[in-house]
Parts: sequence; C-alpha cells; structure tokens
Amino acid sequence: MKKTLKALTFGLVAIMLMFVLAACNSESSGKGGAVSVGIVLPTKDEPRWVQDEERFKAALDGSDYTTEILFSQGSSAKEKENVETLISKGIDVLIIAPHDGAAAGASVEAAKEEGITVIAYDRLITDTEAVDYYVTFDSVAVGEAQGQYLIDNAEGTGVPLYLYAGASSDNNAFLFFEGAWKVLQPKIADGTFVIANSSEAEALKDKSELTRDEMGAILGQVTTNWDPSEAKNKAETHLTAVSEDMKGDVAILAPNDGTARAIADVFGSDPAISNYVVTGQDAEKASIQYILDGKQTMTVFKDVRTLVSDAMGMAIDILEDKTPETTGSYDNGATDVKAKQTDVIVVNKENVQSELIDSGYYEASEFTGLE
Repeated sequence: MKKTLKALTFGLVAIMLMFVLAACNSESSGKGGAVSVGIVLPTKDEPRWVQDEERFKAALDGSDYTTEILFSQGSSAKEKENVETLISKGIDVLIIAPHDGAAAGASVEAAKEEGITVIAYDRLITDTEAVDYYVTFDSVAVGEAQGQYLIDNAEGTGVPLYLYAGASSDNNAFLFFEGAWKVLQPKIADGTFVIANSSEAEALKDKSELTRDEMGAILGQVTTNWDPSEAKNKAETHLTAVSEDMKGDVAILAPNDGTARAIADVFGSDPAISNYVVTGQDAEKASIQYILDGKQTMTVFKDVRTLVSDAMGMAIDILEDKTPETTGSYDNGATDVKAKQTDVIVVNKENVQSELIDSGYYEASEFTGLE
C-alpha cells in the first residue's frame, strides 16, 4: 500500500512539474519573451531595406532588448505570415514597413489583439485603427523637393515633362506625387512644362489640388511599381510614342533612385534627347555614382540612420513604459496616427562630398569622380 501511495505521490509531483514547466514556457514565448521588437521589411531586393536591416540590428547592440527582422519579398501574404511568426515569439513592439499599406491592416490588427504596440515604418498603414505610431520622412516634402529641382533647372517654356510614380499600393507614392504636383502644377499651367506622357495629368493640369482618385488615375498611367524593369519599359514606350517636339531638353520626375537610373539609361540612349534633368530618392550608392558621372541629376537624401534611430528609440520608450515623442499626425483613412517626422536633403553633384562623405554616410573610396 505504501509503495502504491509513493508511486501516486511521485506521479502527482511529475504532473505538477509538467504544468509548471508548460506555464513557464508559455510565459517565455508570450509577452516579455525572447524577442522584444519584431521588424517586418518589404523586400531584400532593394539596397535601401538591406541597409535598414543592418542598422536596426546595430541599434540594439549593447541593450537588454532583442529583435528579429523578417522580409516580405513583395507579398502581402508573406507579410501576414511574418507578423504571425513574430507574434508567436512574444514581441512587445512591431515595427512594420508594409508592402501594401491597406493590405497590411489585417496583419497589424492581429498584433493589436495581442496587446502589441504597432509602429508603421516609412510607409503608412491605411484604413485601420490598429496603428499606434508612424515614423517617417516628410513624404510630401520629398515630392516638393523633386518638383522644385525640375523647376529650378528648367530653361524657357514648353519643356517636355515626363511623370513617373511609385506603386499605387504604397501610400507614400501618393504623398510623393502630391508634393511634386503641388509645386509643378503652376508651372504646367503657365506653359513652362508640357506633360508628355500622361493624358490624365494633362486633363488635370489646371487643378492645383488633386483628389486621391484623381492622383490614382495619373498613377495608373505612370506607375513604375518601384520596379526598374517596369520603369525602363514605360520610358521606352513613352519615347517611342511621342513626337520629336516632346524630345530635345526634357524634365523627368522619377520617384526613386532605382527607377531614376533605369529611366536615365533609356533617355540617355535616345539621340533625339539633347539633355535631361531627372530626379531620384534614397541616395543609393549606384545613383550617387550616376550623379557624379552626369547620368542622374539629383537624389533626395533620406538619412535612414536617423529614421532607424527614431523608430528604435520609440520602441525602447514603449518597452520602458514611456510616451514616445511625436511631431505631427497623419490621417490613414480610419484614424489620425501620431507621427515622428525626419527632414530630407537634396543632393546633387555639388554637395555629394559634404552631405554624404563628410557626414560618414558613405566612404569616398566607394566612388570615382569626387572632387
């Protein structure tokens, strides 16, 4: 009888230990678990996001917090899977640069249901209340800088203007275009520029403020989807379709550096193009070399070191139960999202050295033709 009781006692103890261990394991994989901050970035196929990955990792060096970074590779389904993976690892904060701002809503809503604080990074997540903060460059100011550069470098009147934009699924593409249109439209209306490649934009040339649907109609004609190959194909199609009076000295609104280089290669190889001014964005190494070589005119430098620092600083504030600093807000269609904004800088051949080399962003040895 005693042996039976002893066996029952050991059995009960073993069962209790199993429950205790299960509870501990559940607690360690839940809030306060192994991963403090989960980060989801849109793709590894653009240098910008690979650079961000390294800087995010470095931002937590020496701290008590940990991070895991996953890439969605241009797929909203993969993005949702990534968020679910990070939720299962017990993250307290989710930083996400969405592939598709509207489609990401379902992913962040799942995170919010678990009590996770959501920070939209660089791209706004739209049509959901499940976004706590937004860390961004002033996207409208990016477009304004691009448009103003084209104006400052335009000579005479009737300058053919080629418009290109980012992906319609990216809210930033609308903000960039909004900023560019704001400054370019008066110069289109007065005849300084003549729109060469968008009938939708031509029809709206006398309208200073466009609705979202009107911008969407223009973007539908000139989107590159952030894809250099698509940008190249569109540029080739446009140059084939236009008459000779839409060539000569031209102005090109290109949304970012990858598309700018592709578009510049097409325009630069057309013998009927005597000169072109083309904008860019992100200060990618390849585009800085293009600028030094005279093949790209400018880029809008968005110092991702500052943006990463702002995002991770905000995450640490949240982990330490502090209220993050914000500088404004953005209407995402469902709520006003508190935002921390970072300034942008125009870079051309004249200030590559001071803005990018002297600041330590790049090394001089990475380029040729620096003065």
